[in-house]
Amino acid sequence: MTEETYDRKAPGVHSVPHPAHGPEDLCAAGTEVYVRALREGRLRATEAQSVPCLTAYGMLRPALDDLDWLEPEAPTVALHRLLRSSEDRVADERRRSEQIAEKFDSLMRLSGRHDAASANTLITVHSEKEHISSILDEAMIDATEVLAIQPHNSYAPSKAAYREAALSRDQDLLDRGGRIRAIYQHTLRHAPPIAARYERLQGDVQARTLDEVTDRLIIIDRAVAFIPANEDRSLALEVRQSALVAYLTTTFDRLWHLATPMHPQAVSQPTLNGITPRQRAIAALLIEGHTDTDIADRLGMNVRTARVHIAKLAATLGSESRAQLGYLIGQSGILDQEP
Repeated sequence: MTEETYDRKAPGVHSVPHPAHGPEDLCAAGTEVYVRALREGRLRATEAQSVPCLTAYGMLRPALDDLDWLEPEAPTVALHRLLRSSEDRVADERRRSEQIAEKFDSLMRLSGRHDAASANTLITVHSEKEHISSILDEAMIDATEVLAIQPHNSYAPSKAAYREAALSRDQDLLDRGGRIRAIYQHTLRHAPPIAARYERLQGDVQARTLDEVTDRLIIIDRAVAFIPANEDRSLALEVRQSALVAYLTTTFDRLWHLATPMHPQAVSQPTLNGITPRQRAIAALLIEGHTDTDIADRLGMNVRTARVHIAKLAATLGSESRAQLGYLIGQSGILDQEP
């Protein structure tokens, strides 16, 4: 885990840089806050803003029922995660593992009943994107199958570093004989990051596309699922409740059978009575009353592109206004025809 200097402040409090340190040198302020969280069971998120090391090392996590509160991770669970990452480091890192264990020894004696309650957590909230990424890495260490739904906003240029890390992680899974199935929106069929990804991955990996997909979903070995917990994806839910994971897996399987395989030769799709499949999808959303912005977001395109398609649809149907377009779509019967 990268060590850095943190600089956060609560409202009305002067910012004081948090000193950089590793988990083996847990700061006095962090120790005090964590001990209090163990004793009280939870604390407000604002009370931990001065010690971001606790969330960075997974020792505090957002409460499932109220994201304004933080709950302490059981020391045994936090210790296990930290040690597991340490075991893969070079020989001189083993000394740090021993120091971590020594630091957590006194904390575990304080945890008492909280350890037993947290050990069986079936839904966990994770914060901080780097921490979420590390949790995904851990879950995929011995995985043999990954099912993923990736909406268009997962492929912004600013996320190139995350994509590269995911590519390496996925290739390791394929090298173990595992398989990957991924669903994207049609607008990503020829996106350069997607094309580059599937040119580089070697093994049992397939991708398909749909006009619309759900929010991001990752299912590992049909045993654990990860879904966003807020709009900017700085929070994620780790779901291990078997019924919920089975439900999400069934949803994925049904979408997979409806989706279109991604073939390099499938550059374009034929029109039906002059209406393209993309315009047909837009027409279905138009008669439901969606705005241009909603349509663009659901179909994974920018608003300008959506409006170009709407204009072409209007020209094909001979519409002179938005209201008339909805009427003509209904009268044309294009939504009743099989594409």
